Amino acid sequence: MAGMRAVVCEGAGGVEVLTIGEIEDPTPAVDEVVINVVAAGVNRADLLQRQGHYPPPPGAPGTIGLEVSGTIAAVGAEVEGWSVGDECCALLAGGGYAEKVVVPAPQVMPVPEGVDLVSAAALPEVVATVWSNVFMTAHLKEGETLLVHGGSSGIGTMAIQLGVAHGARVLCTVGSKDKMDFCHRLGAEVAINYKEAEWASVVNEATGKQGADVILDIMGAKYLQDNVKTLAYDGRLVVIGMQGGTKAELDLGRLMSRRGSITGTGLRVRSVAEKGQILAEVVGHVWPLVAAKKVRPVIQRTYPLEAVAQAHEALEQSNHIGKILLTI
Repeated sequence: MAGMRAVVCEGAGGVEVLTIGEIEDPTPAVDEVVINVVAAGVNRADLLQRQGHYPPPPGAPGTIGLEVSGTIAAVGAEVEGWSVGDECCALLAGGGYAEKVVVPAPQVMPVPEGVDLVSAAALPEVVATVWSNVFMTAHLKEGETLLVHGGSSGIGTMAIQLGVAHGARVLCTVGSKDKMDFCHRLGAEVAINYKEAEWASVVNEATGKQGADVILDIMGAKYLQDNVKTLAYDGRLVVIGMQGGTKAELDLGRLMSRRGSITGTGLRVRSVAEKGQILAEVVGHVWPLVAAKKVRPVIQRTYPLEAVAQAHEALEQSNHIGKILLTI
């Protein structure tokens, strides 16, 4: 069996477990394609998987990587609309840190107009996350207020841009002056340095004590109480991360008085059909905004596959703005 280069974890732990090894070439099932990978996105879920805290779902490749860009290398017998050589980007359940990856066809998207093939790897995970949560789940509407935690992250920079493009007023929290300035340039009306200000008070002041209609939260437990305090009437809090812990007290009285709702979601464990539905909406609703230059991928830096340890370290240090990519 022919082999390909891939990042292999020798056990679980720090970046020292990341090595470049050789694994078997993937072969597509009838409803799958194989992609020759050009670039892969680096996500916080990848760090958790490396540490042994986030195993891949059943049937997914054991190697790390949740999004790629590249060209179609092989097409399953029942796949329509894709041919060998087509440029694409894809959302994965795993396996992206490799020269090739096999993907269910519904999880593959064309590269949007005006985006180069490497940069396209920065899009699938963040766009699918933001679109599915802010728009499909929380139903952000024109004229509403969106609060984005982690505004300078890959997800945050995309959420700010999509919120602005849909006529929302966008506020965000970040950790430095440079990140505040960048988020302002992306269109955020208010950017709050959580290290220097009590962000919940600033949100309430900026909204005339009305609060945020939609909150996209990566912190989880640490921000739960303040998130509920800053919800507008009929506000929707969507929790997509647990960087600030998993357990916290919830003031149900406050939540009920605001007629608020809290949703916790994950993308990786969704079915192929669900992911396909999300990505079809992304292609229909977001790709035209990219082509019109109203939305763009924000990329901090690319690293070669051999420098995967440095890429993980850069993400862990949280000094970046936007996405970190690996080039294969």
